[in-house]
Amino acid sequence: MKYFNSKIVCGVLSMLTLLGTTSCGDDFLEEEAGHKYTDALLETQDGALAMAAGLYANIRWHFGYEWAYGITLYGCDEFTNGADLTSEPWNTYDNRLNPLDCTTALGAANKNCPAVSGLWDQMYYGISTANLIISKADNVTNEDARNKALGEAHFLRGYNYYRLFCQYGAVTLETEPANGTVKKNYTRATEEETLNLIIEDFEAAYNLLPTKKWRGNGTWTKYTAAHFLAKALLYRQSERCASWASKYEKNADLNRVISLCDEVIAACPLAPDYWDLYAKWTGIDCPNEGLDEILMAAEHNLDNTTQGRYGNRTYNYFDPQFSNFSGGWVQRGQYIGGMDFQRCRPTEYTYSVFDNVNDARMWKTFKTVYGLNNITKFRTEKDKDGKDISVYDRESVASQNGITVDQVPDLGDEGIIFILNKKSDKRFDGNPYGTFGRGGDAHSFVNPLTKKWVPNAFVAFQDGKYILNTYTGNPKTSNVFCGINKTADGTRTGEKGDAHRDVIMARTGETYLVKAEAQVRLGKYQDAISTVNVLRARGQWKQGEDRSYYTDGSMAFLKADGGKEDNSTAAAPSVKKNKNKDGEVLNNTQAYYASMTHTNTYYLSTGIAKTTAASDLQIKSYTQLPEEDEAVLSKIGATSDYDRMLNFIFNERTRELLGEWNRWDELARTGLLVKRAKAFNPEAAPNVQDRHMYRPIPQKFIDTLQNEDGSNLSDAEKKAWQNPGY
Repeated sequence: MKYFNSKIVCGVLSMLTLLGTTSCGDDFLEEEAGHKYTDALLETQDGALAMAAGLYANIRWHFGYEWAYGITLYGCDEFTNGADLTSEPWNTYDNRLNPLDCTTALGAANKNCPAVSGLWDQMYYGISTANLIISKADNVTNEDARNKALGEAHFLRGYNYYRLFCQYGAVTLETEPANGTVKKNYTRATEEETLNLIIEDFEAAYNLLPTKKWRGNGTWTKYTAAHFLAKALLYRQSERCASWASKYEKNADLNRVISLCDEVIAACPLAPDYWDLYAKWTGIDCPNEGLDEILMAAEHNLDNTTQGRYGNRTYNYFDPQFSNFSGGWVQRGQYIGGMDFQRCRPTEYTYSVFDNVNDARMWKTFKTVYGLNNITKFRTEKDKDGKDISVYDRESVASQNGITVDQVPDLGDEGIIFILNKKSDKRFDGNPYGTFGRGGDAHSFVNPLTKKWVPNAFVAFQDGKYILNTYTGNPKTSNVFCGINKTADGTRTGEKGDAHRDVIMARTGETYLVKAEAQVRLGKYQDAISTVNVLRARGQWKQGEDRSYYTDGSMAFLKADGGKEDNSTAAAPSVKKNKNKDGEVLNNTQAYYASMTHTNTYYLSTGIAKTTAASDLQIKSYTQLPEEDEAVLSKIGATSDYDRMLNFIFNERTRELLGEWNRWDELARTGLLVKRAKAFNPEAAPNVQDRHMYRPIPQKFIDTLQNEDGSNLSDAEKKAWQNPGY
């Protein structure tokens, strides 16, 4: 699918030209075609399907820049900002998060701060295109083609309005194509009207779309629509709609949610192993991108229309800033699947909510070891011929850090480790294995399992206190943290090159949690536990599994390590001129093998004896929740069965869906945003208020509105358009 260009008029996107529409088929991302919109195009089977294929490009916008995490993950309980403050207002809820787009002149750290108008503009552009297809679909005589095109148009319109509704609440509803006209007089619908249109669109898509991925991977199907229809109905019975939803029969909505979820679960089963979804990504269009569990994804590959301005930039956001703090021992490059832009720093809650012994999802999500890929300490000596040569200065490393020479590490040893232990862990109190620290500071930690000094060694808890955010001196802007691997991509051909992997937007793992929440809302708490236990069963260690093994999408860099093919830069010198112990510059393949150790800190973090036994995550009763959950419930004061179980579902959402682009929407929906942000996000806590469960309506849209007679809106009329508190 080619991306279509947009023209923004009065804050609403009008569809004037559609570029790069395609025919249907397995390679519909890469077809070469271009058509200007005409009625004739929409009156043919191929034309209608080509126009509908263009709709898919609209969803790639979500992952093309800083807004990917700013509007979905910031300001919640799971992530806070690192030292980079590009999107800080979205996390801290300070006065820069207001109806104006935050520019450097208005206090943004740089020009990349996500604009409050970004989602608004882009969603209305997609809506305008969908309206065009819906309005002309009756002209297509072939019923199968008509239904497919209509189903996709209704789905995208419903999805885009869903995203708008989640963020802004009530919005203006446009269901007719703009046809090139400029409109300045709009009516803001009610929340009820907005959500009901969303439900109608998802219902239409559910009835029209095929069950098969007829276009290939990424195709929206009946089950994609069913998943989002279930989410929309659940939304109607959620706390944010409580003031008006009583007219809709609660049991009918929630039982329909469960029925829809069961349909999805039966047709689109879970992947056998949690690894398969994210970590075992072997390259562009690899088999795991076609897993039945994936219900919706923003597709990316080598086609140039899936790169550039709307390419996949998500690999930038989850790694710590190791190139800054590691003392040079760990250098970045395309052979490491992520860039160290350190935007999304997990909170203490996020590390603590996992059972670090029994939940394999933790160790298949967090990257706890970076291999030492650059020797930094050299001295000059004479070789036998009297020439100056560089020699790894082990003695200097040893003396500076209070260790012995035989404890000094080599290339491929641990360069950075994160020990994800528990607050109750006493093993590191008193520093029996030496002091922790980053590469630029003298410290003496020697891993008791490897007997080697680690240039960058960080423990989450020591002396009963959370200290992972203290290693750079300012807990509010730390660039030291253990990040997640769900976006790692070893196919990048430049250090800052585009990623090529799809971005999962919905999957059956979430469908289980939607079903479980509906059961909680019906008071069927034990049924909800049974539903969640299916996910937890997949998350358990399997018999014979190596708990110390690690991999991620970096593996796509080399065929010999599991990738589909060698990266085209594999033989090139490493960008940062990484050196081995003889002072020779590594090529990217050598740097990859030094970096990707395929190990984690499981045994160091847990302190248990080595085992290959299966683990058990099953919960027997809703009255006996895991200790990790009880700690969370105690912190936020959840005591009733309903509050306990609703928050349990959100704890499980973290364990299953961490970083998967919808946390803010879900917390705002349930009224849990403020309480959980205050409890678990120290940077959001001082400012977050109830008004922040809605985003401000973009001022640039409001300022261009006119009355029906063509007069400008008064200040009072403009204020009436705005969400309360802004």
